[in-house]
Amino acid sequence: MITQKSALGEIVITSDVITTLAGAAATACFGVKGMAKRSVSDGIVHLLKREAMGKGVAVTYHEDGSISIELHIIVDYGVNISAITTSIIDEVRYKIEGTTDLKVSSVDVFVDAMIADK
Repeated sequence: MITQKSALGEIVITSDVITTLAGAAATACFGVKGMAKRSVSDGIVHLLKREAMGKGVAVTYHEDGSISIELHIIVDYGVNISAITTSIIDEVRYKIEGTTDLKVSSVDVFVDAMIADK
């Protein structure tokens, strides 16, 4: 949780807000099927529903007030992974910094699975 002070009072930004913004920004990018979560019980990667996309995101807070974001995604089969991850990193950084005024020190993207359309 981050607290920012302004002339009008205090603003508290929770991890849920950051994870939801990051998940929405990532899934808006071309070629992303959705966010991923690995099941602890069976080790299988599951595609998260739209309302649970924040579960595929982890936020780390740093001493200097910046944050690091870790994303686990599922992509369409055959997409250029390098291009799509670069696009996601840029989009997530832009959305988080523009919306919350927080400094994003790093965005790490993990492609957990590829899904082919039938």
